[in-house]
Amino acid sequence: MKLKMKTNKSVAKRFRITKNGKLLHESANRSHKNYHKSSSRKRRLDIGSEVSSADKKRIRRALGI
Repeated sequence: MKLKMKTNKSVAKRFRITKNGKLLHESANRSHKNYHKSSSRKRRLDIGSEVSSADKKRIRRALGI
């Protein structure tokens, strides 16, 4: 019987994979103390960004992909 990879749950909560296979993560500076940040800044931080190519292999392995 072949062993299965376990998903690292802390990584699964922080990253998501798109239909096309891109890895996305949330932007920093969005969790609290938002009252002094401008609306445009908060909207820009909402989007998140793609994971750098240097980290993709490590994160994919932790996600069990």
